[in-house]
Amino acid sequence: MTASHDDRPTPRDDRQSPEPPNEGIGDMIRVVVQAVLIALVIRTFLFQPFSIPSGSLVPTLLVGDYLFVSKYAYGYSRHSFPWGIVPFDGRILGATPQRGDIAVFSSPKNDGLDYIKRVIGLPGDTIRMVDNVLVINGQPVGRERIGTYPDIDQWGQPQQAPLYRETLPGGASHIIMEREGAGSYWANTFVYKVPEGHYFMMGDNRDNSSDSRDLSSMGYVPLDNFIGRAEFTFFSLDEQTPAWQIWKWPAAIRWNRLFTRIG
Repeated sequence: MTASHDDRPTPRDDRQSPEPPNEGIGDMIRVVVQAVLIALVIRTFLFQPFSIPSGSLVPTLLVGDYLFVSKYAYGYSRHSFPWGIVPFDGRILGATPQRGDIAVFSSPKNDGLDYIKRVIGLPGDTIRMVDNVLVINGQPVGRERIGTYPDIDQWGQPQQAPLYRETLPGGASHIIMEREGAGSYWANTFVYKVPEGHYFMMGDNRDNSSDSRDLSSMGYVPLDNFIGRAEFTFFSLDEQTPAWQIWKWPAAIRWNRLFTRIG
């Protein structure tokens, strides 16, 4: 039997209609918004990247180091959130900083700046410098000379600065550098009494660090101001190379510092 005209199968058109332009733009916007929200959650609650702009923690951290800070290490306060947009007092899920931690914190002077230093004094401690030797609760901190580090002196001349391994009460150990030694401005200080709920922060570059020894510019750091603990360096560039000069990266990257633990 011959099929009639009405019985013939209708040819199938596999071609799809083009997606309306508005749907494509909408999908792109949704993807971007989702990516931003995910990044914001990670930055606020898990890890936040920081870069090192000064030499106050040399030789532990160098200018041009990029590192991740764990936001959950000390819990969360209003300083944990970008621009302090969540206004509340105190900390939630809090844990106390430990002596020897390298921590990022918001300036106690409320000037909008963030700093990174080492936790030296705990609440209730007494801190003093005697001939550039750190004294905690009346006991000089143990240290041993381990070598030198290429640096410049206060007049800008090259020098080999002495390095010491310092061991804090409780056993935390790290390396410090002395640019000027017993003749430095902070070589001898009065006795600091760390208030309850506060911490005494210092740089490892002892003669070139603005820290808690200077009560007028920093002083004691409240627990609520802590943002997180420095965990590891994920990138590092020679300090003379701006990050945007990508073509210089192969020669300027400090390859031996990539993905190294901070201690």
